[in-house]
Amino acid sequence: MFKALVMEQGEDGLASSAIKELSEADLPQGDVTVAVEYSTVNYKDGLCLSPKGGGLVRNYPHVPGIDFAGTVESSEDARYKPGDKVVLTGWRVGEVHWGGYGQKARVKADWLVPLPEGLSTKQAMAVGTAGFTSMLSVMALEDHGVSPDKGPVLVTGAAGGVGSVAVGILANLGYEVAGVTGRPETEGYLKSLGVSQIVPREDLNETVKRPLESETWAGCIDAVGGEMLARVLGQMKYGGSVAAVGLAGGAGLPATVIPFLLRGVNLLGIDSVMRPYEDRLRAWERIAKDLPMDKLEAMVKPATLSDLPQLGADILKGQVQGRVVVDVNA
Repeated sequence: MFKALVMEQGEDGLASSAIKELSEADLPQGDVTVAVEYSTVNYKDGLCLSPKGGGLVRNYPHVPGIDFAGTVESSEDARYKPGDKVVLTGWRVGEVHWGGYGQKARVKADWLVPLPEGLSTKQAMAVGTAGFTSMLSVMALEDHGVSPDKGPVLVTGAAGGVGSVAVGILANLGYEVAGVTGRPETEGYLKSLGVSQIVPREDLNETVKRPLESETWAGCIDAVGGEMLARVLGQMKYGGSVAAVGLAGGAGLPATVIPFLLRGVNLLGIDSVMRPYEDRLRAWERIAKDLPMDKLEAMVKPATLSDLPQLGADILKGQVQGRVVVDVNA
């Protein structure tokens, strides 16, 4: 038997969660059974934990948790053997497949990657989908010619999970980093991670009639979308690139094509869910090399399974700073 946070749907169609005892027979089909050690909380986890499942959860009962790290207990796939340390992010685990908010998980071997050398399972979940997405974004900017000598890089939603890890990586790589936040109390935290310029959210939260403003940013990692992304596009330097990773500010994009046509700006979509295996390995190797572990540790808030319902609600309100690491065995 093992413990898991289980979502069940009531007669009113709304879901609620409770910690329950499950047996291995309850686990879904898969090639590899993992003893989960740590999970985390991402924006998408908040959606899955909400009463309507955020439009992501298809069937109940359901175990959420889109990320986990742990030790292989049994494997029907030759790539993994008992005792191997593994990480899972994405592949719609925690949405349509049972996820990491339990002490055991069973998944397809194709969805796993070996724990990168130099990282513990706890550190891997301090990174999680948010940090993995940050690294993919940095790599995309690099692939499109953004480098420290080209000018400052803007990070929106800088105090959140994606933003915090992005700031830590970019600063370590030598970039001048500007961070957007609507929470003045996070300024000290952001500067400790490497932000050199704080941009108040209200400075970018409204669109303007002019499609182009002064050329300011060589690159941007945007976790907000909506009007803020539209505004940032008009402030990019010639040939600059924006990695779009989130929609906390809305899915609409009230922009014009002028920045693309007159400044050659690139808008790069970043998907971390269905990313091919080789891309995942490359990104995790870069994380182990380019994200300072002391900065990662400074982002972490510890949690247990019982904390998850409240944390899920908080992250949807933008009230979670940095990264949450969930010890599923505590």
